[in-house]
Amino acid sequence: MTTPLLSLTWTDSITGHQGFLVIDRLVRGVCSGGLRMREGCTLDEVTGLARGMSMKEALHYDPEGRYVPLGGAKGGIDCDPRDPAAYGLLVRYLRAVRPYVESVWATGEDLGLSQDLVDRAAAEAGLVSCVQSVYPLLDDEEAARRRLAEAFAVEVDGIGLDALVGGCGVAEAALTALDRAGVPYAGTRVAVQGFGTMGGATARFLARAGLTVVAVADLKGTIANPAGLDVEALLAARDSYGLVDRAALRPGDRELPGEEWLSVAAEVLVPAAVSYAVDTVNQERITARWIVEAANMPVLPEAEALLAARGVTVLPDVVVNSGTNAWWWWTLFGDIGPDAREAFAHTRRAMRALTGQMLSRAEADGSSPRAAAHAIAADRHPVIEERYGQYR
Repeated sequence: MTTPLLSLTWTDSITGHQGFLVIDRLVRGVCSGGLRMREGCTLDEVTGLARGMSMKEALHYDPEGRYVPLGGAKGGIDCDPRDPAAYGLLVRYLRAVRPYVESVWATGEDLGLSQDLVDRAAAEAGLVSCVQSVYPLLDDEEAARRRLAEAFAVEVDGIGLDALVGGCGVAEAALTALDRAGVPYAGTRVAVQGFGTMGGATARFLARAGLTVVAVADLKGTIANPAGLDVEALLAARDSYGLVDRAALRPGDRELPGEEWLSVAAEVLVPAAVSYAVDTVNQERITARWIVEAANMPVLPEAEALLAARGVTVLPDVVVNSGTNAWWWWTLFGDIGPDAREAFAHTRRAMRALTGQMLSRAEADGSSPRAAAHAIAADRHPVIEERYGQYR
């Protein structure tokens, strides 16, 4: 593995909490990657996520598109986002890394933070925008900023478009795997860990495709119903942290301990919450055929090897959850407009093509989907370098 281009650790003088920024690569002097906040966040975690962002950018490279691939980066803050001091900490972190956001690092929401919160804190920290480093690459900055703002204002059935496109991409990755295996959607059961932005949207799209969501886990525990949960009712009953009000449960819905989402009878598991959720011990409980990584790094490498030996296929995060990042840039650069139907159609086409290519490469190479995704990204890096100059 290569050493990141830049790695820094910041310590807050008021609370003692630490924040991290890792820039893995630059393309045309710019990199992209979200900012997460969670208790226990580490520099190693952020480094791995930054490396993954470099691959996500390369994987969505289209020489015919307006979207210019960027380098990979990631930010992280070690704090519980529900801590009363969290917002002030976020503002101070952004003030500390402001020169990077202004010049090279385009960032946005990730685990524990909403885009509205990041935008508000960025403004308080004196930033024009959390993606202002990309503005010099745009043909028409004013039109691009207006287009992105309009896209963020779009709602579909009560949920913002920005909160839905990632889940649309996750769902399409899962559906592509089912299609290739000849498995019908009807009767295919899904369990989702995490019911925030990504998990909630993924559950909605899979349910609307005809799959049966039989379990949803949040910080309070697991909600399960073998006959299927009412996903729309649960979405309407969740708070800003993805916690579901149990008063919305129906008589057939059961409340189970948190980790029970791993072992419920389901063909598809979607870890959409935290990193390192599946380890070498709890992987033994999994009976599903597919694990679809909506979260970043939810399955430990050692656990993935054990799962593969048992015939469980892991669809990797670097492909599965890349739709949100790509949608930002498709919209900002002008490949798509601020329209939900256009955004979903473009996301579906791109994710199906990329997932299919990854699975075909894995089959041809006799490798895992993750190894195949890495190989595809590695093939594209020199092509991008040749077109846009120095990549590291």
